[in-house]
Amino acid sequence: MEAFEGVIGLEVHAHLLTKSKIFCGSSTEFGGEPNSHTCPVCMGLPGALPVLNKRVVDFAIRAGLSTNCTINRKSIFARKNYYPDLPKGYQISQYEEPICTDGHLDIFTNGETKRIRIKRIHMEEDAGKLVHEATIETSTYSLVDFNRSSVPLLEIVSEPDLATPQEAVAYLKMLRDVLIYLEICDGNMEEGSFRCDANVSVRRKGDELLGTRAELKNLNSFKSIERALEYEIERQALLVSRGGEVIQETRLFNVDEGVTYSMRGKEEAHDYRYFPEPDLVPLIVDEAWEDEVRKGLPELPARKMERFMEAYGLPRYDVEILTGERALADYFEETVRLFPEAKIVSNWIMSELLRELKNGNVSPAESPMRPAHLAELLTLIRDGKISGKMGKEIFPQAYQKAVSPKSLIEEKGLVQISDSDALMSTIDAVIARFPKEAEEYRGGKEKLLSFFVGQAMKETKGKANPKLLNELLSERLKKP
Repeated sequence: MEAFEGVIGLEVHAHLLTKSKIFCGSSTEFGGEPNSHTCPVCMGLPGALPVLNKRVVDFAIRAGLSTNCTINRKSIFARKNYYPDLPKGYQISQYEEPICTDGHLDIFTNGETKRIRIKRIHMEEDAGKLVHEATIETSTYSLVDFNRSSVPLLEIVSEPDLATPQEAVAYLKMLRDVLIYLEICDGNMEEGSFRCDANVSVRRKGDELLGTRAELKNLNSFKSIERALEYEIERQALLVSRGGEVIQETRLFNVDEGVTYSMRGKEEAHDYRYFPEPDLVPLIVDEAWEDEVRKGLPELPARKMERFMEAYGLPRYDVEILTGERALADYFEETVRLFPEAKIVSNWIMSELLRELKNGNVSPAESPMRPAHLAELLTLIRDGKISGKMGKEIFPQAYQKAVSPKSLIEEKGLVQISDSDALMSTIDAVIARFPKEAEEYRGGKEKLLSFFVGQAMKETKGKANPKLLNELLSERLKKP
């Protein structure tokens, strides 16, 4: 529907990497027997009062500073009433006065940089988990696992600045990278520690007025997010073009069918009956606290990407991959420190290393092939000790065994022959065996050079230095 454009705003919930919950000392560890990570506070038992976890506030400040937000000196907690999986009957969140406001993230899409505004970041506790007897349709009752209840969350709310599903995915990937770089969230979408709801509407191109929005839930992967947004924008555009009206509602995405369907009418803020949390005093973040957190911030993905392009002369494609994980970026820089040819290092990391990491489901930080070993292998290739082909053959073995490539090459007798005299004897023997081909080469059939190179390689079992072999053969074949 070319006459319409999508308008997308995203609400991201990020589980924080604290050992204890936001208002009590119970464990935040994923899994465990149902209701084993609970206590009177997170179960909402009478007389049990919440105490704010300072580390949660530190993490919220880190997130706010890293997304260019204002850190508000005063923020207030509120009670939000909804859903049956809340042990207290309400969720402790923030509403009118959140901790962070008015930020932004820049994304790169379609060859351009676009600024996406962030309306707010606030702290809240997670709900429990409903466990149904069989399926929702046939259950006669539901159980509740409160292990997840009161696990600390950050809710990060964007302004409706995203126009396409591709922009939405680019924003989410950038935001996820930032949170992982900050070491405040592991970004695991499968376990729900980084999850997203999307508010979607459409309008005719050129219109300023926003249309009626639908909220999409059950978006647990970047692929699902993109597919759901594409379907919903097309659904709404088709509906409006036929004279219909979009209903404000919450819709679920069916991954198997690739469609969204109505779940319930969309709640407004007044439906949650927010009111100030009487058991928690206002949170005051002074300038000294903010400055202390700011000093501990790492170099963030966007800045690292710029630096990699400027300092190492790498293309954007390379740096987007290399900076996707902080550990991978560190791996690259340590290797370049030992072998200062950035593009070569980048190529080997993106092809050989990432392949092995993916096959073994291993993170860059846990790679058996350390930067020093990769630098050693690349040095051997550069110095003509082995060929690039040999290097690619030896890489998986050095990776799996976590050993020095040099020692492995010596053990297997794979050192490249770079001695001119040794190669000349092989060359003379090959030419003597193929006098007809040698004459044809001298007569102008220069393509036969590759034939002689292949024969010489066969004689040396692939150990001949290819560059030197080509040079020596070319010179020798010119002589009768």
